[in-house]
Amino acid sequence: MSNQHDDSTITFEDYEQFLSPALSKATTLVAESGKGMYLTDVKGKRYIDWVQGIAVNALGHAHPRVVAAAKAQIDKLITASFNVVNYPTTLKLAKRISQFTPGDLNSMLFANGGAEATDGAIKLARVVTKRPAVIAFKGSFHGRTVGAISITASNSFYRKGIEPLMGGVYFTPYPSKDLCPAGYDAKQRADWCLGEIERLFKYCVSPDEVACIYVEPVQGEGGYVVPDPSFLKGLRDICTKHGIMLVFDEIQSGYGRTGKMFASMHSGVVPDIMTVGKAIAGGFPMSAVISTEKIMNTWRPGMHGGTFGGNPVAGAAGLAVLDEFEEHNIVEHAAQMGEYFKSKLFELQKKFPWIADVRGVGMMLAIEFGSKDGMSGAEVFHAVSQQALEKGLLLLGCGADHDAVRFAAPLNSTIDDINEGLMVFEDVLASI
Repeated sequence: MSNQHDDSTITFEDYEQFLSPALSKATTLVAESGKGMYLTDVKGKRYIDWVQGIAVNALGHAHPRVVAAAKAQIDKLITASFNVVNYPTTLKLAKRISQFTPGDLNSMLFANGGAEATDGAIKLARVVTKRPAVIAFKGSFHGRTVGAISITASNSFYRKGIEPLMGGVYFTPYPSKDLCPAGYDAKQRADWCLGEIERLFKYCVSPDEVACIYVEPVQGEGGYVVPDPSFLKGLRDICTKHGIMLVFDEIQSGYGRTGKMFASMHSGVVPDIMTVGKAIAGGFPMSAVISTEKIMNTWRPGMHGGTFGGNPVAGAAGLAVLDEFEEHNIVEHAAQMGEYFKSKLFELQKKFPWIADVRGVGMMLAIEFGSKDGMSGAEVFHAVSQQALEKGLLLLGCGADHDAVRFAAPLNSTIDDINEGLMVFEDVLASI
């Protein structure tokens, strides 16, 4: 009889029957521990982790400051429900976050994950405007609850078999190359997509029926697409003109990932509502809907909430994340490392011309594969990701065609860290 306490014998396949297949697995890796940019499996093999919980661990795995803060809070109190009592850590975190948010976005409602925050933001926009409709974008990803998936269009597979979804949702193109007329530059794509919204108003939904325009300032799962700043500025103008709430999904792009605290800061556009998550609590489940005090106060008590939202342990971890950000200028560091990282990706593109595109900003970077030797871009990605895993580099894809790699390395990565990962990555590319 095997020793049930020997984790080194655990395989995903042994437990597959106990896990719902609805949760898709990018790998069958069984992780035992993590430290910094490294992840170690139950057999002791170490991997360079450039997924980091899908951009959750902005400071890498098990950052000492985050671990210490969480442990100290666990010794005091794990939960008593933020619906019933208040916690010092969570109250302090709300105030601290408000010091970094753009404009007057200083009132927040904490939740557990991005999809939950998405549902909350939609509800808030409808309450404020007393309107039903939502405009979202092709290529978008906002979560997998019924509300969040209703405004998600990064891949039709997510919606398959669960229609009908939430009504009153209208999709329009995001200014990415594959959704706009061929040959357009970034500014032309932005202008064309803004024009598509005006045509949506003309033919499909009156603007006085629209509660919000819901958009990622930099698209995440859709391919790490960075729009021209005029696009977000144009959305702001449209929303202001028609009394529509502008909602920015900063769940993946926020918290320093793009080299600014929030991606919207690259354009100077302030939304009416913003959602954050992923990196907010150093690996603990936490998200938030953030707006102005005036907008947030249109919600009556009890109109939204959750048993675990605003957890004190996540709050303590979140404070530690911000302490580290401030003490070590993590956001500025991410901008500098992102420039270096991107320059090295362009060098790889010169060596391997079947890298069709290099894009992104800060440490939110991606490459897209074209066809190679009869292989489609998606087949190239599959081969690259599998060989990378074998060589000890964990990668994750993005894009509707499954032909791109998104890099979500820790924001505190050094040049040596980046070079170490790129050495493995180049070796994989050379072997394809």
